[in-house]
Amino acid sequence: MTDDFEVVIGLEIHVQLDTETKMFCSCSTDYDDAEPNTHTCPVCLGLPGALPVVNKRAVEYAVRVGKALDCEIRDETRFHRKNYFYPDLPKNFQISQYDAPINEDGSLVVSVEDEDHEIRIRRAHMEEDPGSLVHKGGSIERSNYTLVDYNRSGTPLLETVTEPDIRSPEEARAVVDTLREILEYLDVFDASRAGALRVDANVSISQDGETGNRTEVKNIGSTKGVVRALRYEVTRQKNRLKRGGDVTQETRHYDDDRGVTVTLREKEEEKDYRYFEEADIPVLRTTEFKDDVGVPELPRERRDRFRDEYGVSDEVAEKLTSRKTVADMYEDVSESVDPQLAATWVADELLRELNYRDADVDTVDAQEFAALVSLVSDDELTDANGVEALRAALDEDRPPVDIVDERDLRAATEDETVEATREAIEENPDAVDDYLGGDDGAINFLVGQVMQKTGGSADPATVNEVLRDELDGRKKQEG
Repeated sequence: MTDDFEVVIGLEIHVQLDTETKMFCSCSTDYDDAEPNTHTCPVCLGLPGALPVVNKRAVEYAVRVGKALDCEIRDETRFHRKNYFYPDLPKNFQISQYDAPINEDGSLVVSVEDEDHEIRIRRAHMEEDPGSLVHKGGSIERSNYTLVDYNRSGTPLLETVTEPDIRSPEEARAVVDTLREILEYLDVFDASRAGALRVDANVSISQDGETGNRTEVKNIGSTKGVVRALRYEVTRQKNRLKRGGDVTQETRHYDDDRGVTVTLREKEEEKDYRYFEEADIPVLRTTEFKDDVGVPELPRERRDRFRDEYGVSDEVAEKLTSRKTVADMYEDVSESVDPQLAATWVADELLRELNYRDADVDTVDAQEFAALVSLVSDDELTDANGVEALRAALDEDRPPVDIVDERDLRAATEDETVEATREAIEENPDAVDDYLGGDDGAINFLVGQVMQKTGGSADPATVNEVLRDELDGRKKQEG
């Protein structure tokens, strides 16, 4: 055996569809701040005699995702019961899809270190979310006891299953990030909800052309967690193989606090779930509506258009399209100012300030922000004072132009700049002598003095130019 290991990863990405009601009942999915077990009914609790009714909006969302992933969308699809006992599934089975998923045989292109990789999508099928377990007193393996909240039980899920085409934890993260972007652009997913996206990863190591046993790492709740969990699991498996051991086929839990995976149970096989068709839900035919389900411009397409239409760089286009809300903001601002200037202010200034505050672009009014950038574009506001106004506006939740006027941040006029320049020259004869004596660096000190006199409202480049004109004029007179 050699140490020439190849990592083999396949992902199962579970995404809550952003519908108003649950998958098979009319219970509200707006339960984030609700008391436990208050968004339930006989259907999502699995009480005897309760009958499920399919959520049409969830099916339309599933079709929309399937089209975005270039999947084949079945004309007929059906639901099955996936039988296993978990305390957060009150029916003791999950309504899912088995041999007739609504979407199959698709693909997803991801970029890793500036190289594109195509990841095959095996299927993207509908199912219902279990409830949530609340472990009291520690993690899943250390808690004193566990509580069950069924509010989430029955929430529509779309599970996207990749082929084992992924070769590194970093590539796995790229898959999750790319899918997340697409889902946001499709308007079928609310990324702000806790637990709205969860990842299960199947990990194995190929050595000398033979792939070893795989482990399944369950319930990874973030893109950072994907990388941490898979790095740990890959290292664990490699070390075991290097020591001559075998990798046990099992299901493992990712402990985010410690950054490790721990054994949960032996890995179930497909036969263990005893799938059988859900008799209470008839075959679902998509032929009548699937052609009418549209797909908007997706992130990769919008990226290409921004480069072609607005002339921004690849790096800037990537930033501007990372979120649909950011891309929308950019296009709104570009309607009133130069697209290049708009790109700088959205991709650099705005996103930096929002990231610092852990805030979202949704909190910014596009027209108010465009008004600020317009002042910079018209030379009525310096970049530095524009940033000052933006920061204050974000902190105080006020229009930035109001901050500009309140703090008198508008750019100094030409006469004001010339007057401040002459005052700085008169008040700093030593710096003037240094400059006239050939020390060009002395000009920077004088620029600083002028900026101080104008409260930062003068344009530094203009100040530099005026200073040189004044001083060079004096030099000629003295010569």
